[in-house]
Amino acid sequence: MLAPAELAAWLRLTESVGPGAARRLLAMAGSPQAVFDLPAAALDQALPGKQRQALNKPPDHFDTLLAAASTWLAEPGHHLLVLGDADYPPRLLATADPPLLLWLQGRRELLAAPSIAVVGSRNPTAQGGDNARAFARALAQAGYAIISGLALGVDAAAHEGALDAGSATIAVVGTGLDQVYPRRNEPLAARLLAAGGLIVSEYALGMPVLPANFPRRNRIIAGLAQGCLVVEAAVQSGSLITARLAVEAGREVFAIPGSIHSPQARGCHALIRQGAKLVESAADILEELPPLDAPPQAPEEPDVPPHGQQGLLDAMGFDPVSLEALMARCGWPPAELSAALLELELDGQVARLAGQLYQRRGRG
Repeated sequence: MLAPAELAAWLRLTESVGPGAARRLLAMAGSPQAVFDLPAAALDQALPGKQRQALNKPPDHFDTLLAAASTWLAEPGHHLLVLGDADYPPRLLATADPPLLLWLQGRRELLAAPSIAVVGSRNPTAQGGDNARAFARALAQAGYAIISGLALGVDAAAHEGALDAGSATIAVVGTGLDQVYPRRNEPLAARLLAAGGLIVSEYALGMPVLPANFPRRNRIIAGLAQGCLVVEAAVQSGSLITARLAVEAGREVFAIPGSIHSPQARGCHALIRQGAKLVESAADILEELPPLDAPPQAPEEPDVPPHGQQGLLDAMGFDPVSLEALMARCGWPPAELSAALLELELDGQVARLAGQLYQRRGRG
């Protein structure tokens, strides 16, 4: 644990200037405490005028921030890693922009575990949610920690899949660790921590929800992981930012293909055209990564209960699906489900395929 003077110096430095400037100052001085002893001429050379002025005095409410951080760090399972710590994750340290601080809640040794990022749309199709859970479950059973962003949609499904496998999972968030965003995922965050998982942020306590912080946190997701799986993503998607950052960090990128009629598949198709590996099973990912002891498990499809015709269409997704799989997702009696499928077939919204499969049809 950092000494009080060290904690105060790190917080004052990172709250006063941007990460690039802080890194330059640390390279000159060697430690955050020494930064504040640098001669004026050295500071004038290293910093623009406004940042130089910001460094001259502690930020507003600094005493409140420092007191809150000290109290929070005294709690069991709460940690703060700084750049240069012996257990700072090597994969992240080797990236172009490693965070100066990593606030941690949970089991910090997970940062060194073999891991795979699973990311995708906040509004996935039913099939996309199934795929995220199933792939995360299988990869977790194979011995990998699953990393995602604790957002709605694919992120939440990936964490759930890992937890369903009895495995720990890592959430990298874009706020301070004194809050959970979105609020709907508070139970998931609690389950994650209770199962021995880890929540990570580079942002100090009290950092609110700011849109710019979420694309930036994606570099941590990409940097911690050995590979990045994109489950579903639109063409304009934060998941594609994570995939690009993974490529820049030298990580393997994987993408699950989807229907040409689904907007949520177009980002994955774009990644595949750019060189990401098309994957149809967890085994396709595992063969590209260093072997671990546990054998991969086949993905399974969890339940997704829809309501009405549109709910049934959402549950189908855009891939061929069997009557048995739809029954499992919907929980409808066989006769009711068959009647609804027939009505959708007559309306031209669903096609009956060979092998007792059904598929949603694109319009136009």
